[in-house]
Amino acid sequence: MRMKRFVGGNLESNGYLIYDPDTKKGYIVDPGYQAPRFLKEMEALKIELNGILLTHHHYDHVGAVEAIVKATGCPVYLHRSDCDMYQKPVTHMLEDGQIIDFPGDELRVVHTPGHTHGSVCFYSEKSKLCFTGDTIFNVDLGRTDLADGSDWEMERSVRDKIALWENDITIYPGHGDAATMKYVRKCNLEFLQLLK
Repeated sequence: MRMKRFVGGNLESNGYLIYDPDTKKGYIVDPGYQAPRFLKEMEALKIELNGILLTHHHYDHVGAVEAIVKATGCPVYLHRSDCDMYQKPVTHMLEDGQIIDFPGDELRVVHTPGHTHGSVCFYSEKSKLCFTGDTIFNVDLGRTDLADGSDWEMERSVRDKIALWENDITIYPGHGDAATMKYVRKCNLEFLQLLK
């Protein structure tokens, strides 16, 4: 799996183009801004877009979806618990444990409510990586004080799911830099506090 990160907007949100260099098929994760940048990169790499994967419904992660769908006709994936807040067409409503086919790999949907009720992470066991949206970052956790956030759900997501990830898993969050879970266990004080 290859990837290209795009950072955009005042909140410096991360969007990712992930693709297989052999089959030239791929997905976009959380395109919040600058649809033309994604489309230009796909054209340069000759990538056929299989879909847009959304970790949650917030605008800084979905703002470029409509333009990309208009240009490519690709499907949109979002957890069903975020669909009402998103209020735009969703092709595939995601469920916890669902598998998304990726050439030579697969992404498993991990439902991690807390930042929003429908927040998810996209986890690849083979590639040892996870796209975490605004659930967990390298040095802190996502906010839970917005309209559909929940402290209790975030604690449960961290304790029951994220805490089980092995040290060699690299997280690719919705803001900031990637980090291994080994780094998270050393430097992410909010994560450590929830586990006490």
